[in-house]
Amino acid sequence: MTYYEFHYIFCILSKRLIFLNKNSDAKTVVGLIAGALRRDISCGKLAPDTRLKIEELRSKYGGSNHSMREALTLLSTEGLVEANAQRGFRVSSATEDDLKDIVRLRSEIERLGLDWSMEIADVAWEAQVIAAQYQLVRAIIEVKESVAEGALAWDDADRNFHLALVSGCKSPRLIASHTQLYDQARRFRLAAITENRIDFDKESELHSALIEAITSRQKTRALAQLKTLIDSTL
Repeated sequence: MTYYEFHYIFCILSKRLIFLNKNSDAKTVVGLIAGALRRDISCGKLAPDTRLKIEELRSKYGGSNHSMREALTLLSTEGLVEANAQRGFRVSSATEDDLKDIVRLRSEIERLGLDWSMEIADVAWEAQVIAAQYQLVRAIIEVKESVAEGALAWDDADRNFHLALVSGCKSPRLIASHTQLYDQARRFRLAAITENRIDFDKESELHSALIEAITSRQKTRALAQLKTLIDSTL
């Protein structure tokens, strides 16, 4: 290979690396913006049905018009934002009917995921579920001491526990659908905790009964306990 040939190949590779780095940086920015918007929608700082204007959001969250639009489009696929060709973006509604619809569908999907997980998963999955439940117990203790300081940590621990239940099902599509539904209900959970409408002692009892059924491999009982736990959110 001559010097000129080497130089030509080097230039081509350098341009590709620059493109890949820029693309990676752009995805990182979109992810950060989407995360901030997701948090503020979940916590109620961006109320249901609020119009989301690109320029106003940029002044608060940063980013370019393109990255902000990409972030909003991402959240629209998660059901937190609604996109309309004429009206732009707005925060999705959060009515009681919305919650009932989310919970009903999530109950079906999560119980199916647990059914498959108990059918085919191994001891490692069982250990993951038990570990997630232990973290949830610790989070409940903390949130009972201070709702303001422990709400988000409790919500994350609860989310991880329910994701662990379906993690052994070997179905990426089921897990993705379950995650989306769970995240759509986050606004309702955080509203319930700030309004002191969650009975943590009752939830802890339901968690323990569910774990006992899972570890003893009583599938029918476990599925029934999970339905009771999910339905209690209503």
